[in-house]
Amino acid sequence: MTIDLRGARTFIEANARVLDQRVARCLFDGDDPATVADAVTAYRNADGGFGHGLEPDKRAPGSQPLDVEIAFEALAAVGAPALDLVASACDYLDTVADADGAVPIAFPEIADHPHAVHWNEIPLEPALNPTASILAYALALGTEHRWVTRATEWCFRTLEQDGPPDEVHALRCVAWFLDAAPDRDRAQALGPSVGAALPGANLYQAEPDPDEYGVGPLEFAPTPASLARAWFDDAQIERHLDHLEHEQRPDGGWPIAWEPPSDASRCDWRGMVTIHALRTLRAYGRLPD
Repeated sequence: MTIDLRGARTFIEANARVLDQRVARCLFDGDDPATVADAVTAYRNADGGFGHGLEPDKRAPGSQPLDVEIAFEALAAVGAPALDLVASACDYLDTVADADGAVPIAFPEIADHPHAVHWNEIPLEPALNPTASILAYALALGTEHRWVTRATEWCFRTLEQDGPPDEVHALRCVAWFLDAAPDRDRAQALGPSVGAALPGANLYQAEPDPDEYGVGPLEFAPTPASLARAWFDDAQIERHLDHLEHEQRPDGGWPIAWEPPSDASRCDWRGMVTIHALRTLRAYGRLPD
């Protein structure tokens, strides 16, 4: 199989939002990462957080922790110099976190705005999802902040005392956190127990299934250097890479496997997912020269 890189880039230009177009140009054309920081700023609120559908499955304008995660992910992907943006967002997280630093994935007001139906079933209490994944990107950006310090300790303590979560999305957040955590000995010690929890997690997809939504190995190990790469054998990774290549659509983009709240949300997501697919395939040497 051969990736149609030109088709993927055309798809991004035709369908993705400005933020993701800029991420793609930074990743694949060497554009200035500051352009991504400029685009992220459009989603920023006065409280320092991010909203306005930055995470496309909910269109609430107010700040939400998950939207902060998406902002940090974009900045970290390109190494954008955005210390003020990140520090202000951490100030926001500090105000909405519980006493230990944990934050909820979102707040109930998302129900007052267009949102995907699965949001009606997602718990909204402070948890490892998204605290651990927000931290992963904040740490990747080199952030020093009181929220980062206390939330990092909470994540480590929770995993050490309670064991890994039993939900696949939370496990993915934890895997990303362990990749970025500054205490490498502590992170490495937790890796085997988190990996061992995967087979029993609902929606974990050990083998590719094009007909069902699931979270597979490449979500945990998006690069060969990921801590989670040791959890999967070479043949399993190769099968998922083959599947990821095969998933490119005739329009050049990659599909999503859930129902978003609108056509605009679908375009937003497909732009993001297409960039994620290209990044993963490049990391594993699957993109054409």
